[in-house]
Amino acid sequence: MTGALSGDAGHDGVTGGGDLAILLLDGGYERAHYALVLAASALALGRSVVLFAAGGGVHALARDWRGLRDSAQDADMAARGVATFATLRDAVVELECGLLACEAGLRVCDLRHDALLPSVRVVGVPTFLDAARGRQVITL
Repeated sequence: MTGALSGDAGHDGVTGGGDLAILLLDGGYERAHYALVLAASALALGRSVVLFAAGGGVHALARDWRGLRDSAQDADMAARGVATFATLRDAVVELECGLLACEAGLRVCDLRHDALLPSVRVVGVPTFLDAARGRQVITL
């Protein structure tokens, strides 16, 4: 057996695994929520994670994340027993996810640096690309 089922594919048991870089481009609740699901899960497995929010995705890293499109879905998630946005975001912060917000994305969304969570670094695309080097990249 090879790959993810054999357990010999690497420290995390997934072929091509290792550290993770998540590129959140979309400002919709569903994609942002899933970006946090992926980040929290990978961090819990001992993988390091960098999450770069660009475009409308920067709302996911704002103190008030309700600027995400369809943010009202969070109540439906909670009612169904799915982790809420706040719960997931608190987890990735506590597990020390590298949180990056795109400078241009902030401008596009008319958000100021102080609107973001304290642990978020505002950077440009070159910084994200450097941080993503050698990581598995997932785009949402």
